[in-house]
Amino acid sequence: MLMQTHEARLKALREELKRRDLNGFVIPISDEHMSEYVGDYAQRLNWLTGFGGSAGFAAVTLDHAAIFVDGRYTVQVQDQVDKNLFEYRSIPGDSLGAWLVEKAGDGAKIAYDPWLHTWNWVEALEAEVESNGISMVPADSNPIDVVWADQPVPSDAVAIIHDDALSGRSSSDKRSAVADWLAENDLDAVVVPALDSIAWLLNIRGSDVEHTPVAHSYVIAHKDGRAELFMAPEKITPELTQHLGNAVSIRDRNQFTAALGEFSEKRVSVDPDFGVVGIAQGLRAGGANFVFKQDPTILAKAIKNPAEQQGHRDAQERDGAAVSRFLRWLEVNAPSGEIDELTAAAKLEGFRREHGDLRDTSFDTISAASGHAALPHYKVDEDTNIPIPAGSIYLVDSGGQYPAGTTDITRTVWINSPDGSAAPSAEMKDRFTRVLKGHIQIDRARFPQGTNGGQIDALARQYLWEAGVDYAHGTGHGVGSFLGVHEGPQRIAKPSGGQAGTSQELFAGMILSNEPGYYKAGEFGIRIENLVLTVEQQIAGQEGTYLGFETLTFVPLDRTLIEKDLLTDSEIAWVDAYHTRVHEIVAPQLSGDDLAWLDRECAPL
Repeated sequence: MLMQTHEARLKALREELKRRDLNGFVIPISDEHMSEYVGDYAQRLNWLTGFGGSAGFAAVTLDHAAIFVDGRYTVQVQDQVDKNLFEYRSIPGDSLGAWLVEKAGDGAKIAYDPWLHTWNWVEALEAEVESNGISMVPADSNPIDVVWADQPVPSDAVAIIHDDALSGRSSSDKRSAVADWLAENDLDAVVVPALDSIAWLLNIRGSDVEHTPVAHSYVIAHKDGRAELFMAPEKITPELTQHLGNAVSIRDRNQFTAALGEFSEKRVSVDPDFGVVGIAQGLRAGGANFVFKQDPTILAKAIKNPAEQQGHRDAQERDGAAVSRFLRWLEVNAPSGEIDELTAAAKLEGFRREHGDLRDTSFDTISAASGHAALPHYKVDEDTNIPIPAGSIYLVDSGGQYPAGTTDITRTVWINSPDGSAAPSAEMKDRFTRVLKGHIQIDRARFPQGTNGGQIDALARQYLWEAGVDYAHGTGHGVGSFLGVHEGPQRIAKPSGGQAGTSQELFAGMILSNEPGYYKAGEFGIRIENLVLTVEQQIAGQEGTYLGFETLTFVPLDRTLIEKDLLTDSEIAWVDAYHTRVHEIVAPQLSGDDLAWLDRECAPL
């Protein structure tokens, strides 16, 4: 019999904990690879609590339960999670350790799944609770998996080959570079658990996870250039075996844990951010000397080669036409008040499918009307869906996964009234234009080699700060090549607050988003996002190497929301030059009313 209520599920979990003589359990949104997006089988937090966000965790004791989310999900968690079952806690302000000390009590045994948490996470939590007599216990198996009667099984979709012409480098070349890295660091092997790192290293892709084209697997790479791929047999095709060649041995995914025990007295590297406790335990049990070092594929993957750069340009060209057609459709149809957020998101995906080899969206489309646009990570569903009101701001943040590249774009537009008489408020235009000015500053930035993302973040915020306002998210994230839409290690964000990646030096070839914003709670939100490619710059009289950005995204900006008087002459020139380039790229793909709309939107300010 299936348990339909979250109350029944929570009760069943507690009974399982009692059976194991445990006093509590921690439930993250995570899988064995520390992926951003996880398969349905790993949606344990959603199953237990009803929370559908992409970040957060819960803690359950025999008498208490809490769900911990950050400020992005304050509203969502209250809508989706029963407050009579789980108390709401906010991170980073509220500490899981402090909560366990308060609720679990001295002598409590709190379990965690060692395949869903990193070593550093466990060490930090143990430091908080051990002095209060609480012990953290790695569970032999996940107790939720025992009580989740209809838990989905992992995807059995076959892995596919990613053409060397798109990847720009052969897998053999990449594995040789990893072997050189191992030799330089006096290491015998490196365990690669991150799915996008595996996909990049072996030039393979898959469809096991929504929004990210990866295949469930593990890799162990050796210093002699060999690699072992651990993947379920049903995912392997003869074509894949031929592609991988003799230097890559294919083993059943179920053999991975045992393989970790084959490195007695060997030095093995594990990435501290992606190597879960279970991997470290397996290596230790087999007598390996393991060390924590950043996965050698991560930085190499972030620095796109010429083939990957051109692939992004090609993908963006098609994507720009699709988004432009959508914005024209929205302008015509939304003033009626009969278009809702879900309909708009579906229409945009439809345009993308018409314009390119779309394999998936790169994340859940943020289709946000009116006050929903003030939630930076709003996710529309059947419960939250509303009509797009006439005389309001609409924000759409979306992207596509194409074999040539991954796209991510945000546009904020004014939805007029049916008679065309509605106009945005002076405040809306002021905030939009200040966001635009910051966006332009990032786009035009020039900086010496050695600069990191944290050092240029303020360029995007300065005009908002002048007005006494700010935004609570980062300004830019890395983007993969037909891989993760949020790809490290680079990031543009405030250097404080524990933002990972802000200290990472920017290198030519890195792709980042440029997305400052402004959000007025309950009323409207604004964000302007393009993707940019880091490139070398030539500056008269320069001393050393200088970098800047090449714009990759080409879709018109909403002229209705621009307060021209707030722009300098050079900023107006930037907007006009940008729209000229948009027209050059997108116009050949449009016709009729769509082309007439583009002509109008790309006219000089």
